[in-house]
Amino acid sequence: MNPLQNSEAAAASLAGRRILVVGAGRASGPRQPAANGNAACLALARAGARVACADRDPDAAQRTVDDIAEAGGQALALQADAADVAQIEGMVEQAVAGLGGLDGLVLNVGVSHRTPLAGLTPENWDAVMNVNTRAHVFCAKYALPRMARGGSIVFVSSTASRRPGGRNPAYETSKAALSAVCRAVALEGQPAGIRVNIVMLGLIDTPMGRAATQARPDRLTQPMPFGRQGTAEEVAAAIRFLLSDEASYINAVELPVDGGMSAGIVLRR
Repeated sequence: MNPLQNSEAAAASLAGRRILVVGAGRASGPRQPAANGNAACLALARAGARVACADRDPDAAQRTVDDIAEAGGQALALQADAADVAQIEGMVEQAVAGLGGLDGLVLNVGVSHRTPLAGLTPENWDAVMNVNTRAHVFCAKYALPRMARGGSIVFVSSTASRRPGGRNPAYETSKAALSAVCRAVALEGQPAGIRVNIVMLGLIDTPMGRAATQARPDRLTQPMPFGRQGTAEEVAAAIRFLLSDEASYINAVELPVDGGMSAGIVLRR
């Protein structure tokens, strides 16, 4: 297959698929770099999927739907706060009803309070864990029985799950826990041919990444692979791949999207 055919195959790799993306919104105001959820929704729609874009901010979800419509894709906006388990089942049901079924799920929700160990309280610990771990568990619980055979789930995690350098134990622990959640959900999904994987992100230039850098300016002083951060579009390409039949024998793995940083491959200055 020549490169043009490869490109055409990727562009149609999710044709007819129905995918729910949780954490799909785009912030208002001047355009910043793309957020991971917004970029993922656009990539999935361009690959032929119909996308349910869920976010706790309905306006943010609608902005992503508008971006997809402008690109010629199909999408619908849903409002739900994944930190509230009581809202999750209804969100999944709305996605199934709106899309006419469910073939894929992307869980992109995540928060970080950047609180060091000495500053942790039960309340700020729970606030992070409830979004970054508990929400993923219950989204998967309610989605699995409603998903078509051969579907796929992708969790969005972070290399912080393996590196404590950010002194951010709640965030690091919540992301590390997704490894066990992924394996548990993959085991439950296998009888229906449903695959479950993780994209594990390094330094990505997104609005959330820029906020982290503003709070910790030394974050970008370390050597970086290829001398730069990754982009939300590069994250989206990995998510699209894992949702597609191109990844049909890839299950319960953590795919680093970090340019090789977690493997120690960096540009030395």
